[in-house]
Amino acid sequence: MIEEFAQALERTAKANEAMYAGDPEPYIALFTQHDPVSLFGAWGPCKTAWPDIERTLRWVGSRFSGGTMTTENVVVHSGGDVACTVGYEHGRVAIDGGEHRDVRLRVTHIYRLENERWRLAHRHGDWAPVDQSPTA
Repeated sequence: MIEEFAQALERTAKANEAMYAGDPEPYIALFTQHDPVSLFGAWGPCKTAWPDIERTLRWVGSRFSGGTMTTENVVVHSGGDVACTVGYEHGRVAIDGGEHRDVRLRVTHIYRLENERWRLAHRHGDWAPVDQSPTA
């Protein structure tokens, strides 16, 4: 299953690139449509029903244009039929038709194995805050 999960991570990275360029369809295709499924988005929506999640992902994609995005997984764990990643998405994107700007989101993805394919069962993304911890 390790190779299959590595392929799922590659699909997720490519789908993220498409989303930030304004095309949500590859990202929508990653998600399970079976409960439980959830999305805690960076712009505030917290959805737990597939129709609401699909609608939200289309809305998010409509806000982006001309973006480039890199996925940086800091933690990757796969065991049994559940897996997760924790990391960052960073790049440049135009939001709501504005000027391109740098963005950095911290993200957690939970995957579930369904019919021998890894599907996103949860995404939590938020705008990465400035690190305010004391220096060493």
